[in-house]
Amino acid sequence: MPKRRYEQREPTHDWQQIRPFLKDSAQITYEVIRPCILGWETPKERAAETGMPMSSIYYKANLFDQAGMASLLPPAPPPEIPKQDKRSLPPHIRQEIVDLHTQYPAFHPHEIATICFVKFNRKPAPATIKLILASGPKPSTTERRHPRYAEIESGKERRRLVIRLHVDGWNAKSIAGYLDVSRKTVHEILQRFAEEQFAGLEDKSHAHKKLRKVTIQTIQEIKKLSENPLLGAYRVSAALEQMGIKLSRATCGRYLSINRGLYHLQMPRRPRPKAAMPFKAERRHQIWSVDIRYLDMHSLQGIEMVYCISILENFSRSILASAISVRQDTEAFFAVFYAAVRRYGVPEMLVSDNGSIFLSHDTRRVCAQLGIEKKEIKKGKPYQNYIQRRMADWSFEKAQTWEDLLAAHDKWMRDYNFQKHMAHEERQDGCHSPAEVLGWIKGMQPEEAVVHEAFSAICETRRLDKAGYAKFRNWSLYGERALAGEITQVNIFQDFLTLEYEQEKLSRYSVKWQLDERHLARVGNPRFYRHPYQSPQQELWQPGEVEWFVISRNAPPVRRRKRKSRLVVMQLSLLLDGTEG
Repeated sequence: MPKRRYEQREPTHDWQQIRPFLKDSAQITYEVIRPCILGWETPKERAAETGMPMSSIYYKANLFDQAGMASLLPPAPPPEIPKQDKRSLPPHIRQEIVDLHTQYPAFHPHEIATICFVKFNRKPAPATIKLILASGPKPSTTERRHPRYAEIESGKERRRLVIRLHVDGWNAKSIAGYLDVSRKTVHEILQRFAEEQFAGLEDKSHAHKKLRKVTIQTIQEIKKLSENPLLGAYRVSAALEQMGIKLSRATCGRYLSINRGLYHLQMPRRPRPKAAMPFKAERRHQIWSVDIRYLDMHSLQGIEMVYCISILENFSRSILASAISVRQDTEAFFAVFYAAVRRYGVPEMLVSDNGSIFLSHDTRRVCAQLGIEKKEIKKGKPYQNYIQRRMADWSFEKAQTWEDLLAAHDKWMRDYNFQKHMAHEERQDGCHSPAEVLGWIKGMQPEEAVVHEAFSAICETRRLDKAGYAKFRNWSLYGERALAGEITQVNIFQDFLTLEYEQEKLSRYSVKWQLDERHLARVGNPRFYRHPYQSPQQELWQPGEVEWFVISRNAPPVRRRKRKSRLVVMQLSLLLDGTEG
């Protein structure tokens, strides 16, 4: 009888007796979870019996329910990745090597390797390139990628193609051979691009340049003289003329600056005290400056003196209001001052020189009523007023008529406000002109009655016609028919026009000014006030029955030619007695 392979034992469910006979991990796991799967024991009881955590028994039993016996086996290892030969190249690099050799057969293997390194960041060995050229794929194209140098009409495109090939890794010799051009031309293009960048691609003039008077020997003499820091351009020009070299003062100054900047030669500077600016504004509409300029350069016939009255905002350097006048009096100044206040409000301080107009009692009274502090600059210190010395002298001098003078003044004021100003060059907000810095910000807005009271002396007056209308700037505006023939006061503040009589408001209109700030472009929004001068007569029509035009635009006045008066001398008739009557 043959011997049994396995020793026969008594069946048992005792884990302590079964465990010594279990050898494989899968067999151990199965014996642990088998009573739980068959429903003989709970995972808690089995965990107490085997010593395995209850959570592990739960987890392994769930895996067995899902995957069966496969859950007991260890996971299969991932497939082994075959090792690639480092010398093998991707197909697109192999194709590029073949195409490069087709484009230019004179390529050396190391040149093709350099191009591959530039384009693909991988530099194959020359032996690998030879092997690919011998057994590689067929060329993708047999035509030239780029035309020859002489076939390109634009010089800019020629130079651009040379730079593009050089960026791709081509050397100058290969570029010259491929484009059929000399190596000298290729090197000149590359050197020009290195010095001037993309600006060197443009065509340059080949016109003959004039011989310059400055030679290397002259520059050397100027360098020797520039070592003396006390010599200026004029003294250097005189010293060179003594040597027989005639150069202008400007040329000497230019080369002096070049030499001193190149060799870092310091020029002695005399300490100049910084001019104090006592009226420097820290915010908009804090300080205004006013000044009257004499335009004595004009050539108008019949006019002796012309004045320009200007008001400047010190923070933004913007001209708020300006006018040309043939009079230098308080009324002309108040007209400009009123135009600035009407549009921008009032400042905190008004600065002027010591002219009699600005020191008058009327000026101080208006400033006191508007809450403006009046200050004057020191005598002999005109720079403290911020008003520009020169404005448009050349244009004023060329003006032949009064209209030309006004047009030149308007152009100067517009250019000054909207061209960039040196005082705002270092601003970081992009505002470099006075108008941009000033923006929409206005000063303090006083009450309308205060402004009218302050400038009542310059407000215009109109006589009402028989229908109660006042004619103002080609417009007929209704005031009050009961005051026909009476003189009313026309007050304009910002964008509102008010008709008043004996300090009583009759009507009010909103107005829009033209660009010249002197003529009205549109009038609307009428408003009538209750006053003690209303007519006691009842209206013939009820409101709304008829259309009533309280605003009408009149035709502009037509200038009539003045007729020359003739003096007629008549001989008196003689009386009968022979005596004259």
